[in-house]
Amino acid sequence: MKNNTLQRRDFIQKGGLALAAGLVLPKDVFAKKDDRKVRLGFIGTGLRGRNHLANAMAFPEVEVTCICDIDPNAIAKAQKILKDKGRKEAVTYGKNERDFENMVKRDDIDGVIIATPWEWHVPMALATMNAGKYAGLEVSATVKLQESWDLVNTFEKTGSHCMLLENVCYRRDVMAVLNMVRENLFGEITHLECGYEHDLRHVKFNDGKQAYGGGVEFGEKGFSEAKWRTQHSVDRNGDLYPTHGLGPVAEMININRGNQFLYLTSMASKGVALHKYIVDKGGANHPNAKVKFKLGDVVQTMIKCANGETILITHDTNSPRPYSLGFRVQGDSGLWMDDGNQIYVENVSAKADVWESDEAYMKKYDHGIWKRFESEAVGAGHGGMDYFVLRDFINSVKNKTTPPIDVYDAAAWSAISPLSEMSIAKGSAPVQIPDFTRGKWKTNKPIFGFEV
Repeated sequence: MKNNTLQRRDFIQKGGLALAAGLVLPKDVFAKKDDRKVRLGFIGTGLRGRNHLANAMAFPEVEVTCICDIDPNAIAKAQKILKDKGRKEAVTYGKNERDFENMVKRDDIDGVIIATPWEWHVPMALATMNAGKYAGLEVSATVKLQESWDLVNTFEKTGSHCMLLENVCYRRDVMAVLNMVRENLFGEITHLECGYEHDLRHVKFNDGKQAYGGGVEFGEKGFSEAKWRTQHSVDRNGDLYPTHGLGPVAEMININRGNQFLYLTSMASKGVALHKYIVDKGGANHPNAKVKFKLGDVVQTMIKCANGETILITHDTNSPRPYSLGFRVQGDSGLWMDDGNQIYVENVSAKADVWESDEAYMKKYDHGIWKRFESEAVGAGHGGMDYFVLRDFINSVKNKTTPPIDVYDAAAWSAISPLSEMSIAKGSAPVQIPDFTRGKWKTNKPIFGFEV
C-alpha cells in the first residue's frame, strides 16, 4: 500500500508534464491585436437568446446589426441589453413568423445565433446557410431525422457552416476529463454513460405569467418554454434532448472523426409524473389533468459504436430529482463519474477498489482555455461554459474556419432523438444510425478542444 500511495503522489505531482507541455504555445501567438469585426444577427430574443446576446457584449469585435422575434416585449428587452452596454440599437424583424428569411439576406451579417423553439431550428438554420452566413444553432438541432440530412446537405451544397451551440462540451470538469481520456488515464475506453436528468416540471408548466412554475398551464395559456416545449411531451416518446450528455462523450471517443455511431435501441418507462404534478398543483378537476402524455418518465438509449464502445443515455425531465447529466467514462484502467465527483484509476488511486475524490485530477488536467479565460467566463451563465461556446462560434466566423462542433455533429447527436422514438415504437428494436459524414469519419481528424 505504501508503494501504491507513493506512486499515486508521484502521478498527481509529476505525471501531467507531457500534457502541460502540449498546452504551451509561443507568446507571440497572442501578441497581435485582432481588430476584425464579427457582425451578428439574432433570431429569438427570449430568455436563451438574450443570454447569448448579453454574453456577446463581452467581445469587443462583435457588432449586433439585427435581431428577430415575433414578441415585441422580447425585442425591447434585447434592445435594452445593447443600450445598457453602449451599443448601437439593432435593426428589428418580427412582422410575422417568416420575417427571419428577410433578416438573413442582409449583407451586414456574418453569423446568426438561433435560439427559438426546436421546430424552428432547422428552417432558420437552412435560411441562414443558404444566405451564406454561419449559423449558430441552439440544442437540439433537429426534431425529425430528415432535418439532420437537410442540415448536412445544405452545408455540402453551400459551404456555409452550422455550429451546434452545445455548451456542456465546454463544462470545466468535462474538458478536464477529455484531457484525461486523451492522456490515456483510463486506458482504452469501453463504455460511457450520460444523459439529461433534470426536473423540468416547473418549466413545462407555469401560470402563464412567469417562466418557471406558479401553475400548471402550457400551450397557448403557458409562458416561455411552457408555450411550446411541453407539447413535445404530449406527442412524442423518446429521448427528446440528447445532446447535453451525448455531445461531450462523443468528443471523448472521436465520433465523426475516427469513430461512428452504428445503431441504437431505446426503452421508455411508463409516464405518470407529469399527470401527478398537474393534479398536485392544480387539482384533479383542472382541464390539463385530462391530458395524456406520451413521453415516458425515464427513457434510456443504448448506442453501439464502430470502435466497439457502448453509450447509455438517460432522459428524465418529468421526475422530482436533483440535476445530473449522469456522466460515466470507463476504460480498461479506470473510470470517472460526475455523480459524487468520483474517480478510480487502477494502480494510481490510493486504495484498490475504493473511489477517491476527483479534485486533484481536475486541477491537474484542467483545460488550457479554462486556465486562460476563467476570469472572462465569470457570470456568463451555466458556470461559465456559455462564454466558451460563444467564443468558439465568434472565432470560427471571424477566421472563416470549420467550427469545433460542426454540422455533422449537429446532425448525428440530434438524430438520436427521432431514432429513439423509432426504436421505442418498434418495441425497443435496434435502429441503424445514419452515417451523416458519408464515410468521411474514417479519415476525419478530431478538432474539438485542442486550442488553449
